Amino acid sequence: MKDNFIKVAAITPDIRVGDTEFNTESIIKDIHAAAEEGVKLAVFPELCITGYTCGDLFLQDTLLNGAIDGLAKICNTSDDIDMVIVAGLPFMYMGRLYNVAAVIHNGILLGMVPKQNIPNYSEFYEARHFAPAPSKTDIINIPGLGVAGEGISFGAKILFEALNMPGFMLGIDICEDLWMPVPPSCYHVMASATVIANLSASDETTGKNNYRKELVSSQSARLVCGYIYADAGEGESSTDLVFSGHNIIAENGIVLAESERFNNQMVISEIDLGRLASERRRITTFNIKSPAESGYMVMGFEFCDISETVLTRKYPRTPFVPGNKSDMEQRCSEILDIQAMGLKKRLAHTNCKNAVVGISGGLDSTLALIVTVKAFDMLGLDRSGIQSVTMPCFGTTGRTYNNSCNLAKKLGTTLKEVPIHEAVNLHFRDIGHDSSEHDVTYENAQARQRTFILMDIANQAGGMVVGTGDMSELALGWATYNGDHMSMYGVNCSVPKTLVRYLVLYYARTCNDKELGDILMDVLDTPVSPELLPPKDGEISQKTEDLVGPYELHDFFLYYMMRFGYTPSKIYRLAKYTFDGAYSEDIIYKWLCTFYRRFFSQQFKRSCLPDGPKVGSVALSPRGDWRMPSDASVNMWIKDLEQIKACNN
Repeated sequence: MKDNFIKVAAITPDIRVGDTEFNTESIIKDIHAAAEEGVKLAVFPELCITGYTCGDLFLQDTLLNGAIDGLAKICNTSDDIDMVIVAGLPFMYMGRLYNVAAVIHNGILLGMVPKQNIPNYSEFYEARHFAPAPSKTDIINIPGLGVAGEGISFGAKILFEALNMPGFMLGIDICEDLWMPVPPSCYHVMASATVIANLSASDETTGKNNYRKELVSSQSARLVCGYIYADAGEGESSTDLVFSGHNIIAENGIVLAESERFNNQMVISEIDLGRLASERRRITTFNIKSPAESGYMVMGFEFCDISETVLTRKYPRTPFVPGNKSDMEQRCSEILDIQAMGLKKRLAHTNCKNAVVGISGGLDSTLALIVTVKAFDMLGLDRSGIQSVTMPCFGTTGRTYNNSCNLAKKLGTTLKEVPIHEAVNLHFRDIGHDSSEHDVTYENAQARQRTFILMDIANQAGGMVVGTGDMSELALGWATYNGDHMSMYGVNCSVPKTLVRYLVLYYARTCNDKELGDILMDVLDTPVSPELLPPKDGEISQKTEDLVGPYELHDFFLYYMMRFGYTPSKIYRLAKYTFDGAYSEDIIYKWLCTFYRRFFSQQFKRSCLPDGPKVGSVALSPRGDWRMPSDASVNMWIKDLEQIKACNN
């Protein structure tokens, strides 16, 4: 429960149609199994205590009485289980029969929510037996159930809130409710629900599983909620229908867990309530009213145990990079198009026929050159109008020099070489700096000299300097102020380092030119370096990731800090879990501290960034996505980090 995670389950029990005693025991068995796994919310299918396919047996008192007895037994046997249990049964009230979801916690029946939309078409004939939910919520009494003297809430507009777990507010859909043009869960969420439980009995027909999955996933995305869909399965009557037990757990458009069909199963995952809260906070058009304003009754309860939830859901090590090959290729193509279209518009607007790109043989400048070539091709401009400028100096190695030159030529651009050793040494003499002192002045003087040259070449050609720096460098401030930090249009400004690598790899694999592909593959194999310090034995001596930390860690930190506003301690927990076996806890902690200190101290560089296109959900543009004072204090974030260290000790 720590860090706002709650472990949930969608369960299909083994049942016999009409045998409430057998079904009750089966449900109780699954409840105990879920409790062993640390589940705090268990959702069972529609009418699971009796079976969905009872037909006219629903009109028999014996079945209805057995359902109530079964509900009572579930309550009595779960009085020491710290779990919200949602199970379906038929229930008679005021002369009408309802298809209801019973919500139980610690043996107490918190409320009963009737189904609102009763299907009566094709294979469904529920209207023969069941009435739709009444328009008002009542307080009813059921002998032997509920808290004595308090009654039980009964109605469609009921939410269930964990008072000691901020962010947990449960709403109920029942099967057909999800398939409506405006599902009840829409109203539940607008009244503050964060998690929706759907008790379902959806029969299986060819292809229906894909549509069902899309419905659940898209509804969780539209409502920015967790959605637990529990489906009836084997054991239901097969007189006319087959039920597959297709259970799904989704969160904000992502399917976290899904059962195999035709095999009664329990699927478990963790809903991140903090992530949902962050998304809703960010989306200012997500207008939510209080339950009272929306006419809802809220049933409050408290979990007995809110200790740390053991995580089983997967977090990608590279959250900016698509997870599978087909998605990656489509996404990489799309990102390159976005980058190129941004530059194309700027070139066309300024009537610019020339561009200047500083090339180093590294990943960032390679990507910037590829994007510039694409933009020129889109405009029908001759690639010779792209001046690829290599500016070797003290740290340049033969490998990177040759790759940059070969790449520029192979892409059909104009290669221009401007060695800067003499100019930088002259500058050192002018400012009285000892060139044997390889400090920050030594390094930054080279970066600023290169930018100075690029700007002047652009003036000569009536062209535009295309920036090469990426978003990871901007987050860490790993750029020389008014050096490589500056350009006339920064095409890589919202592309993190881990994604830069995949974009170049994608281009290498799809360029249909083996020689060009080989050059790009060698660029990919070259250590990331600014090459500002002299090489050792002809090899790169200054490796960026040795100095500021692994970019895959920093991109992971950046994503969860920027996208969801997680605390450092939560990010640390996720990083430990995700990078287990790759990095030690001490290494993760060390670089997380570095990340926060650099992110806050280097905001002044981001406050005056040149224009550049946004390609993903995270960006650092000071004009739109990230507005932060350059002198904001990091103290609260460091304090959170120090508490981690104190706990570990």
